[in-house]
Amino acid sequence: MRLLFYVLIKTEKLDDILSEFARKNISGATVLESMGMARLLSHKHGEEDIPFLGSLRKFLNPEREKGNLIFAVIEDDQLDEAVNIIESVVGDLSTKDNGVVFSLPIDYSKGINKGGK
Repeated sequence: MRLLFYVLIKTEKLDDILSEFARKNISGATVLESMGMARLLSHKHGEEDIPFLGSLRKFLNPEREKGNLIFAVIEDDQLDEAVNIIESVVGDLSTKDNGVVFSLPIDYSKGINKGGK
């Protein structure tokens, strides 16, 4: 099993991703609201506190205050399918502003229900 993480920037695509996950039997995802480090720092500090913030502000998309973090426990063989779903909805992840996906192996779990068991 793996723990899949996807940082979704285009929050309007959330329902499409989750619907496709469900259609492909990737279930049990959890979604959290998230904010990137640069945006958080720019809200809490001025340029005099952190000098590089001035240059970062021009790269921050003002319409995108927050994002989503989707995470799900998946089977090893579902990883490629999950990434394909994400890219089919948001586009190539190597392109700017399409988010970041990564996974970690799970060496222990308890309480994960598979297939309604």
